[in-house]
Amino acid sequence: MRIGLPREIKPDEYRVGLTPAVVAALVARGHAVAVETGAGRGAGLGDDAYAAAGATIAPDAATVFAAAELIVKVKEPLAVERRLLRRGQVLFTYLHLAADPAQARDLLASGATAIAYETVTDAAGGRPLLAPMSRIAGRMAAQVAAHLLERPSGGRGILFGGVPGVPPANIVVLGGGTVGTSAAEVALAMGAAVTVVDRASEHSRLDALFGNRASIALSDPATIAALSAEADAVIGAAALGGAAAPKLLTRAMVAAMKERAVIVDVAIDQGGAVETSHPTTHSAPTFVVDGVLHYCVANMPGAVPRSATFALAEATRPFVLALADKGLSAALANDPHLRAGLNIHDGRLTCRPVADALGLPYTPFSAAGG
Repeated sequence: MRIGLPREIKPDEYRVGLTPAVVAALVARGHAVAVETGAGRGAGLGDDAYAAAGATIAPDAATVFAAAELIVKVKEPLAVERRLLRRGQVLFTYLHLAADPAQARDLLASGATAIAYETVTDAAGGRPLLAPMSRIAGRMAAQVAAHLLERPSGGRGILFGGVPGVPPANIVVLGGGTVGTSAAEVALAMGAAVTVVDRASEHSRLDALFGNRASIALSDPATIAALSAEADAVIGAAALGGAAAPKLLTRAMVAAMKERAVIVDVAIDQGGAVETSHPTTHSAPTFVVDGVLHYCVANMPGAVPRSATFALAEATRPFVLALADKGLSAALANDPHLRAGLNIHDGRLTCRPVADALGLPYTPFSAAGG
């Protein structure tokens, strides 16, 4: 199979979809890999490393897209990239379509097959391709909140861990999944007082994980309103497996927060867990609503591209190899977990949560010509 690795062009995105080691594994199996020049530079991976692994270095994205049967990326294709897609081509990347109707329309019109990292599953019901980036984003969220609480950053002038005689920062984490638990662990390690908010069904698991180190609270509007009003920082970490994130923190709750409190909405790539959120970039990461500092960068792991690239490439490796070795139809037929990642095929939406979020028809893969 011919595999293409373009350079990421989303603002401040420095990750790359494949490492030279994965490229070498593909080439060893008889596949051809074209890498756009400079694709790995942001992660410290030069063209020479990819060439040594057996890849062909292409001068631009158009060349990569034109030659490839399978495109492997990190972030969703921007409009200029979507115009390069064609019927029969396979795109494997993060998509987050539930919060991006324009991208969904373009992908449907292209006729390409789009498999989303974030909806691929595993035998335990987890999200193996989302998990490594969720861990990174969660860990970063605590670091970001600590920095933004400093007065020069616009915050309340609160030290995360406090000092003797002065209480630590009060941190509320909305969601106890991979992002939320990662954020809570780092915040606790930094000495903050942490409350994790989640559904009652998750409380036993969270209690076993945190014991008496963190408080566990029920995810209902009254509880969230009371907790956020007393919080120095709120971390939005709620997600629903490909669907739009629930709006757990309303505009009224934000207005009731402390002056110069901080919100880090990690769920922004799925539309955000906070009603006042909108996507930002690493170059311009924050804005203020009702006196509350919001950080809503949609590609947080892009700030640590070397760590993130190697973590992501190792997670995606078996799926990329399966697609290349078996072809699309056989790979999907043989693996229900990869099949769960199928969002768009032959002009049809094949992921029910995405279809429901966008108000578009849903077609199961078997009925979509697959």
